[in-house]
Parts: sequence; structure tokens; C-alpha cells
Amino acid sequence: MGLFNRKNDTTPATSAPAAAGPDLSALSGDYTIDPAHSSIGFVARHAMVTNVKGSFQDFTGSLHLDGSDPSASTATLDVRMDSIDTGNADRDGHLKSSDFFKTDEFPTMTFRSTKAEALGGDDYRLTGDLTILGTTRPITIDLEFNGSAKDPFGNERVGFEGKAEILRSEWGLTWNAALETGGVLVSDKIKLRFDISAIKNA
Repeated sequence: MGLFNRKNDTTPATSAPAAAGPDLSALSGDYTIDPAHSSIGFVARHAMVTNVKGSFQDFTGSLHLDGSDPSASTATLDVRMDSIDTGNADRDGHLKSSDFFKTDEFPTMTFRSTKAEALGGDDYRLTGDLTILGTTRPITIDLEFNGSAKDPFGNERVGFEGKAEILRSEWGLTWNAALETGGVLVSDKIKLRFDISAIKNA
């Protein structure tokens, strides 16, 4: 019977096994996020028609990787909110003001992981508590492991890409302005993007 002629083939179909993840046992240990080679970014819809992208320039963080048991891995992140950069000084000033982040009163955004899952292949999922404006709510981040390498300075590095979506109103970020044509100036849904390079601690 030909490969594509399966009309009379009664062999029961079997599902392919889930792809095994990479062997990360040699990577187990504690890591410090390298802010010079990492980025914490976001995307918001503006005036219902376009996306505005921004990032935070000042942040610190750490990872604990358990290669033999990924569920025991953890992550922390602390972001200085007044380091926000959207490429427009007036907009950045508005975002730092009492309309949005109130950076004088709430200078830091934090993330503390509470659960890690291996999804198969290079895919992982990290759940944790995100705190903005003193409000803490759960968030789930989908991660892709980009690999590991030793850089020219002898540092052992790992890399991850991550993405998540939140509704900013759930953290008390409710400022908006109505448009004459309908809709609002700033979307409630915010897309978060992470590019992380972390160095293994000595």
C-alpha cells in the first residue's frame, strides 16, 4: 500500500511521544541576570490603531536552575520603574506620573516565581507574583530556552525568551482617554516581552 493511500488501512493510529527537553543537569546552579545583554519590554495598543513599544533600562534579577527537576527552578526580578523608555520623553514623563506608575511612591516593580513547568522540548512555563503599585497578582510567562554557552571571558551563560499578557487595570493602572471615533487611547491589554541572558555564579 502506498504511503499516501491509507483508505483501507485499519492500523490504529498512535500519537507521537512528547518531545523530551534538553539535558540541563550540567546547568544546575544559581545565575545572575546580565542587564547589559537582557531586555524587559512591553507593547501597548495606542489609539486603537498602532502599537507603542517600551522597555525598562534598570533592573536586576536572579535564576536558580535545577536541570534534573525543572519544577524546582525559581526566578526573581526587580525593575526600577523610573527607567522606563518608550523613545519619547513626554510620554515617559506621563508614564512616571500619578496617572500611571507613580514612580515617586512605587519605585519598583517585582516578580517572584511560585511555579515552574517543563512543557517539552525547549519550552517552559513560569508562574509567579507580579507586584505593581503595591498590588500583587499572579502572572504566567511562557519561556523558550535559547541554549547555553561560555563567553570569551569564561562566564557560563544561559538564555531565555519569554512572553506574557496582562490587563493593566488589574494592577490599578486605569488611566485612559476616550476617542471621538470610539474606543480608548491606551489598551488595557499589555504584552510583556523578555530576553534574558544570565551568568552562572562562581
